[in-house]
Amino acid sequence: MTIASPTTRAASATVFPILIAISLSHLMNDTMQSLLSAIYPLLKADFALDYWQIGLMTMAFQCTASLLQPAIGMFTDRKPLPMSLPFGMGSTFLGLILLAFAPSYGMLLAGASLIGIGSAIFHPEASRVARLASGGRFGLAQSVFQVGGNLGHAIGPLLAAFIVVPLGRPSVAAFCLIALTGMAVLSWVGRWYGAAITASRRAGGDRTLPLSRGRVIAALVVLALLMFSKNIYLASISSYYTFYLIETFGVTTQHSQVMLFLFLGAVAAGTVIGGPIGDRIGRVTVIWVSILGVLPFTLLLPHANLFWSGVLSIPIGLILASAFPAIVVCAQELLPGRVGMVAGIFFGLSFGFGGIAAAVLGLLADSHGIRAVYIVCSFLPATGVLAALLPRAAARGV
Repeated sequence: MTIASPTTRAASATVFPILIAISLSHLMNDTMQSLLSAIYPLLKADFALDYWQIGLMTMAFQCTASLLQPAIGMFTDRKPLPMSLPFGMGSTFLGLILLAFAPSYGMLLAGASLIGIGSAIFHPEASRVARLASGGRFGLAQSVFQVGGNLGHAIGPLLAAFIVVPLGRPSVAAFCLIALTGMAVLSWVGRWYGAAITASRRAGGDRTLPLSRGRVIAALVVLALLMFSKNIYLASISSYYTFYLIETFGVTTQHSQVMLFLFLGAVAAGTVIGGPIGDRIGRVTVIWVSILGVLPFTLLLPHANLFWSGVLSIPIGLILASAFPAIVVCAQELLPGRVGMVAGIFFGLSFGFGGIAAAVLGLLADSHGIRAVYIVCSFLPATGVLAALLPRAAARGV
């Protein structure tokens, strides 16, 4: 496919082929990453793991990404690396090989870490590509980019349920074909990205803060806390929801994976909705409704039966996920010209805190039972009241 060079396109044009390609790459990237948590029941049985060891694997993946993403983001703000995108996918490829054939728990941790490195390389540069291709429709572009990742997280459990569970752990290696496809797509995107960066440098860019330095820092702290709260809750679902359903209601592993797919599918839908709505009505409003508005549903979930657990998981995923594009675009507007650093903080550090939380929640599950995890986490959306501290300028995208 031929796409006009960024130097020849109108500044306001949204480059949808690139947005679709980067979203598709995000789908492939996160499909492979979601296999890690999706095969936890299989790994738990094969290696006789405790819950704290499951949590440690989540922490190895998310903290590797967390520690590297901010550093990579800040570096690429100064020196973009377009062809690092396929390289990051290659790291995920190697991680899958280890997950498929690792002979020990230590090698499983190494595989999880390699997948984390792939995430750390992919997200800052891919987020910059989405913004460059947005044509000024930043919320829309962030939603299109992010929904690929959400769909990947939703598809992963289904693939695990119907391919990995019946065929065994070595079948994880078959998903390396997805990694190879992703490397090819990202090589094409990288060539467009290199031309776009050249055009952007010629045009110049304003890096002036829209508010005073103190107000910008305070707003970023609030946004980070809201993101941490959201990701801790999502970590409780992605790491332990299948175990909760199996232990509480006696469902099969495949049944639990299908229910996890329903939740993650709702997360994907919420991501699609959140960005365009934020472009229209204001991002702070979306953040308010998204995080605080989900509280009644999370409070009910630990007390629901199997049917209502499935029903409640859908509005929880839908409403909670709609905040993500709004939070990221708010932060990007507060720090113009620092897209990589913002991606490093909000894709990296926040997911790292989610990983630490997963390990802590694993200890809680071992000591007090899996249901206690969801009772404790049900109160997390109350942090949505912090949105009152955000400057209204952020809502207008200033």
